[in-house]
This record gives sequence, structure tokens and C-alpha cells, in this order.
Amino acid sequence: MSRLTRLLRILIVSVRFGLYELVPATGVRGVVQRMARAAGVLLRADTRSPRGERLRRALETLGPIFVKFGQVLSTRRDLLPSDIANELAKLQDQVPPFPSAAAVAEIERSLGKRVDELFWSFEREPVASASIAQVHLGKLADGREVAIKVLRPGVENAIARDLKLLETAASLVERLWADGRRLKPREVVAEFARHLDEELDLMREAANASQLRRNFADSALLRVPEMYWTWCAPRVMVMERMHGTPVSQVETLRARGIDIPALARAGVEIFFTQVFRDGFFHADMHPGNILVDDDGRYVALDFGIMGALTEVDKNYLAQNFVAFFNRDYQRVAQAHLEAGWVPPETRTDEFEAAIRAVCEPIFARPLKEIFFGKLLLRLFQTSRRFNVEIQPQLVMLQKTLLNIEGLGRQLDPDLDLWTTAKPYLERWMSEQIGWRGLLKALKHEAPYWATTLPQLPRLAHRLLAEDRLGGLEARLDRLAEVGRRRNRLLGLLAVLLAALAVALLLR
Repeated sequence: MSRLTRLLRILIVSVRFGLYELVPATGVRGVVQRMARAAGVLLRADTRSPRGERLRRALETLGPIFVKFGQVLSTRRDLLPSDIANELAKLQDQVPPFPSAAAVAEIERSLGKRVDELFWSFEREPVASASIAQVHLGKLADGREVAIKVLRPGVENAIARDLKLLETAASLVERLWADGRRLKPREVVAEFARHLDEELDLMREAANASQLRRNFADSALLRVPEMYWTWCAPRVMVMERMHGTPVSQVETLRARGIDIPALARAGVEIFFTQVFRDGFFHADMHPGNILVDDDGRYVALDFGIMGALTEVDKNYLAQNFVAFFNRDYQRVAQAHLEAGWVPPETRTDEFEAAIRAVCEPIFARPLKEIFFGKLLLRLFQTSRRFNVEIQPQLVMLQKTLLNIEGLGRQLDPDLDLWTTAKPYLERWMSEQIGWRGLLKALKHEAPYWATTLPQLPRLAHRLLAEDRLGGLEARLDRLAEVGRRRNRLLGLLAVLLAALAVALLLR
């Protein structure tokens, strides 16, 4: 009954904001739309405001989970018209806080002690509130200032209930709308559910923060709060309190003597360092999650959404970025074909020409004249024309790049992203492909070789001993294969050792 009541409320809100106009009125959909339009007359539906604005307001009315869904949906610019994506990007992750007594009860239940035993001081009024959790400030017994993040009571059940309804709605969109399958609504909902699952486990968020902090240890560009594991649990997370000025307060930063253009360039370097050096990046880098310390370093907050890339992903992206910077569109097209993202029958020259038409106008311009949102939209449109499959692991990277664009535009509208990023990427590529890359690969594989090579004689003896049981010919073939593998390994080891010796002599 509660699910039916919730579904009825969703339908009423959808009609009130005239969302039925987003569905083309043909066939059965036309009948449904006419019925919804009649209901809209009774409910005084708003059909005059822009469609994106109406969708955003409807999601805000339906509550925090739908707001969060709208935020995730706004990142899928490969699926949405630009006006809707731009409007959804305005959704704010600020909701009324839940009672402090409930936060205290959850902290005490999760950590097994009273709040006055856990903390020397605890501020009952939250300093920040979001759809999933809220944050309180306090101090430990040794005087360390901390931020305590607590999940909302019952948020898991509320999310599970609304996710079921979203899955049902996605199935209906896919069946009733001509473009439903291309928009992949069920995949979008599944992606949203995966993000929420990660955000609902604060131990996972703490681990993400710890990894990012380790990656940027002793960094002159980025600070990450320390996690205090003794006071962490799946629904409560205690971390070092970070001080700084919100990155959006540019005039305040300037008054404090911060070099704003240098700060903008540092943001670009931090992004590319996370992506290409570590393959692990903060995927929610909007201004609300970033402070600037008095020494000019960035301070990262909120680690619920992180992205990860494999070595294959990093190499593919680096090659494409460098090819873009060098305006080598043939190499970009070829990289897509080699990755299998484009059907093999695609004509490379046509794909190259399409990419050139999108990218060529953006070069040699300051950031204030370049709109990456529009650029990405055109690239996605081009990709659909050539049946390119947008890779799921790159969706968060695209979202983060858009965040970096907004941040850079706030700080320094004259920032040239291409000039700032190109030397870094070229240096990274040389380290991956040159003799430094060879030494790195040798160091990475050495433990495996050290374990495998001594075992080869024993493995060969075992094969010979097992020949008594029959199958002599097959056993001999296997022994020969083992010998060939050993010879290849020894040969490769000799080549690598020789290369290492040459590299050391050249240093």
C-alpha cells in the first residue's frame, strides 16, 4: 500500500509539472498523454515553463533521492538534450537536516559509546546536510578537531523503495518511447543504484579518502583529510576537520593573496595526475566539495563517488588527448577502431572528418570562449551517428571534466586548458613508452618471474612422474610446451636485463 501511495504521489507531481509533454504523443502514448493532459487541467499543471526547469522542480518536489537521481542523470550528456542536462545540473544537494537527537543515537549505536565518551566536544547543530547524510563538528579527547558524518535514519529503506519505482519507470520509458532503448534508461538507473550503494557505506568512503590521501602524500597541490579509523563504522565516519575558503569565493581568495591563475592551473594538474598517474580520481569535484587552504593548496571533501581506470583505459585516453592536442584526428579515429568502440566497417576517413569538424574550432582559444558541455554534446552526437558505444567507465570521467571546466571558468576565464594539460600528458606518455616505462614494467613483473622461474624444473619433474599413469605422448607435448615457455621467459628476462644495463649506463 505504501508503494502504491508513493507511486500515486509521483504521478500527481509529474502531471502538475506537465512532464507528460516530454513524451511524443503517438499511438498508445498519445492516449496516455491526453489522459494526463486532462488531469493536468484539474491540477493546474505548469506547461509554460521550459521543460528542463519543470523536470528539475518536479525532482526537487519528490525529495532527496530523486534530486540525487537528477544529479546523476545530468552527467549523461550523451543521452539527454542539452537544455534538460543543463537544467538538471543546477540541482543542489542541500536538504533540511534531520534531528540532532537521531544523529547522536546513530553515533552511539554504531560506535558503542556515549557521545560525551567519544568526543571532548560535539556540536549538535549540523554544519552541512545532504540527501544521504549530514555532518557535525567536534573534538577528540586529545584536542584534534574532527568532522563527523552520519547517515540519515532509514535512508536505506527509502532508497530501496524509490529505486524499485525508478526501475519500473525506466522499463516503461524503454517500452513506450521510440528513443527509449537508445537512451538506456534501465542502465542509467542501475548506474544510479551503484553510486548510491557506494555512498551508503561510509567505511568505503573512508577507504576512498585514505587512498587519495596516500596518493597525494607530501603534495604541494592537494590536501586530503585523515580518516580516524577507531571512530569509523558503516553509518558513521570521523575524519580530520579541514579549514579553508570555499573555492567559489574568488574575491576572498584574492584578498588573502592567493594566486588565482596559478590556482586554476593547479586544478588542471591535480585532475590529470589523478587520472593518468593513479587511475583513481575524485568524481564529484564541484565547488561545494573543494576548499582552498591559506597556503594555496586545494582541500578535497566528500569521497563517496570515486572513479577508477585500468592501464588500458589510461593509455587509450592519453593517446587520444595527445592526438587531440596535436590535431591528429586520424590517430583519434584509429584509436577508436583499435579499441573496438566503432564498428569495423566504419570508414576511418569519414570518422576523422567528423571529429575534425567538432574539435578544430576550439583550439587556440582561452577557456572563456570554449564551452566543453557543448563540445561533448556534439561529440556524443557524432558518436551516435557512427554507432560508437560510450564506455561506462568513462562516464564519471566526462562528468569530472565538466566540473573542472566550471571550476576553471570561475577562477580564471582566460585559462587555456590545452596549453596547461599538453606538457603533462606528453611527459606521462614518454614515461610510459620510453625506457622509464621499461624499467617500471620490469620492476612490476620481477616478483612474478622470481616466483615462477624456480618452479619450472619441479613442474617438469612432476609431468615426467605422472607419465607412468599413461598418456606418454600427451605428457611429452606438455613437457615440450613447458620447455618452450621457460625458454621464452628466459629469453625475455635476458632482453630486459640487457635493456636495464644499457639504461643504467646511459644515466
